[in-house]
Amino acid sequence: MRIDANSWYYSPDHGELCQVIEAQTLWGETTCRVWLPGRDSVVRIPASRLKSLESAGTGSPDNIAYIAAAARVADALTQDVLLAPIESSVIPLPHQIRALSRAIANDRVRYLLADEVGLGKTIEAGLIMRELKLRGLVKRTLVIAPKGLVSQWVAEMRQHFSESFHLILSEDMATLRRISSAKCEVRGAIGPATHTALSTTHSGAPNPFCLFDQVVVSMDSVKPAEGRGGAAARERFEDLISAGWDLVIVDEAHRLGGSTDQVARFKLGQGLSEAAPYFLMLSATPHQGKTYAFHRLVSLIDAQEFPDISSVTRERVQPHVIRTEKRRAIDADGKPLFKPRRTQLGPVSWEERHRNQQHLYEAVTEYVRDGYNQAIREKRSYIGFLMILMQRLVVSSTSAIRTTLERRLEALAAPQEQLTLFPLTSEEEWADLDGQEQIDVLLRTRLKALKNERAEVKLLLEAAARCEQIGPDAKAEALLDWLYRLQSEENDPELKALVFTEFVPTQEMLRRFLTERGFSVVCLNGSMDMEERKRVQEAFAKDVRILISTDAGGEGLNLQFCHVVINYDIPWNPMRLEQRIGRVDRIGQAHVVRAVNFVFEDSVEHRVREVLEQKLAVIFEEFGIDKTGDVLDSAQAGNMFDEMYVEAILNPGKVEDSVESVVARLQEQAREARTTASVLGATEDLEPGEAQRLLTHPLPHWVEAMTTSYLRSAGCAVRGANRNAPGAEIVGREGIHNIWRLRWPD
Repeated sequence: MRIDANSWYYSPDHGELCQVIEAQTLWGETTCRVWLPGRDSVVRIPASRLKSLESAGTGSPDNIAYIAAAARVADALTQDVLLAPIESSVIPLPHQIRALSRAIANDRVRYLLADEVGLGKTIEAGLIMRELKLRGLVKRTLVIAPKGLVSQWVAEMRQHFSESFHLILSEDMATLRRISSAKCEVRGAIGPATHTALSTTHSGAPNPFCLFDQVVVSMDSVKPAEGRGGAAARERFEDLISAGWDLVIVDEAHRLGGSTDQVARFKLGQGLSEAAPYFLMLSATPHQGKTYAFHRLVSLIDAQEFPDISSVTRERVQPHVIRTEKRRAIDADGKPLFKPRRTQLGPVSWEERHRNQQHLYEAVTEYVRDGYNQAIREKRSYIGFLMILMQRLVVSSTSAIRTTLERRLEALAAPQEQLTLFPLTSEEEWADLDGQEQIDVLLRTRLKALKNERAEVKLLLEAAARCEQIGPDAKAEALLDWLYRLQSEENDPELKALVFTEFVPTQEMLRRFLTERGFSVVCLNGSMDMEERKRVQEAFAKDVRILISTDAGGEGLNLQFCHVVINYDIPWNPMRLEQRIGRVDRIGQAHVVRAVNFVFEDSVEHRVREVLEQKLAVIFEEFGIDKTGDVLDSAQAGNMFDEMYVEAILNPGKVEDSVESVVARLQEQAREARTTASVLGATEDLEPGEAQRLLTHPLPHWVEAMTTSYLRSAGCAVRGANRNAPGAEIVGREGIHNIWRLRWPD
């Protein structure tokens, strides 16, 4: 066979086409220098080892199309094309594409994703994880999230990215240890374990966290702990951080900052930071106006970059933070992503038929006032917590206060059956609980009776029972009126509404009340498992009109198909209110969000709320909702609001003073937050063009063309694919060297 320079041949030794650069003949043997495009290298090959394209069978149209498509794919991958958005089921928005681009541009993928609430940080983290997996950089991924969000992570990773994550609860550990031990004894005989060499713990036992490559755990179930139960907690922590993770994702990461560098959550953060080369922290409120806590947080990204508080500067922090503000977020067409919101107060008045309920409210308020004063004198803070919750319970519903008074009376009658120790160890843990969870903790704890408390509780219990016998609560009737009113205003007889309450007895009362009046109702609360939550959300998305949720039940909800929120109970911290409304004010919301906040007229809570909203409006105007939200979303702020309401209850004539004192402290913290949070950097303007280019990129077509053409060239029948599209259209060939001319759709 004659060998011509610049012509193409096939090299069986290399399994690809090659182009001859030159041919030299010496002593009758011809040797060629050839270029291998697949390897981009030049090698020497004996001419006798080369084959013509025709004889090698490489000249068929399908084989040529396969080679051309493969070259296109290879070229695209060298140009940093993002793969995750192309192959996932989610259509990313401009700010999410920018987040992915920024993260992948750096070899050290260690970032704080700090988008404001509702912008889809979970999707951003999922895209980054998928990109790293597709590039072969990540196999084992760990997600750490608050207890109320772990189920959401499992569901969203499956729904949007077809990724299976295993939710591991603390109560599962004993079973998993037995499985991992058996796995070591009979390698490969059990389950979907994929960690090749099952590693061992510091004690030599098999590590149960190595059973699965993708795991979700709750934050507080794996933090190192001291005291009772501390040994088991420390063992779980050691197992977790030594399990050989490639990527660690921490949701609500601001909780890792802690009040000092000795608290368990910060120690957990340090362990997680060192447990994997790739590290993502997610938080809408990373700063919270507390510079030292923020320093501890960013030090988890890079301890050497942030050795002390003076290193927390904008120049150093900004490269590690990816942040988008709601007001700048746009869709793929460049339009604002979020619609306006309409919030209004829903005053509830006590009519003559509600006199007994009003008297009950006044009697419980007096009980709270006396009990709180006694708790302060005797330095019994847990009784103080109980009194605060009693006040919120009587505002919630007669059913809620009656149920709790019954449980308190049982505890007073048999104190030996209660827990001796308060089970929570930190202010942050207490603040994480919703009202129902807090009351459950307190009623399980042995709390010594107040003076004459048993007799007083009995009287209040009798009054509550009388109220329930007389008829529905005033607020329940107001809820019914509002549902009909909103249904009329929105011109939608099937209008859906999300109703929030703090307490499960109120939730159950409302379920009965509305069901009896013809409404379809489902309920969510913190006691439900992942499958129950999923069934409830699916029912609400389909035919059910009313979802009644507690704060713990509402964590992680994405309900943009509903645009009406009714806050049946008003949480004392306004940030909790914002988080509730955020369940429907999300990406994809097609309507103006309507929020109605119920409050009793002529009550202490009403007077506090009126004054507080006026004062907060001034702060929002001066500092912006994002900076103020950073301050409000903290355990310390929650305590301040508790103090403010209690002070107003103890001294009803000094409501203005109580509110003014707290607002002044908030204003100072917001001022500091505005100054110090500037280290996060300003949000850049987003361009929809990048999203459009990604969505229309032909890489998926090239991959399909490469696959189908290869299969056809190997004699396989390919169904459901056009021979010439979406890959290359073969126009024809030219000359005697079998050079094919192809036209691509791009």
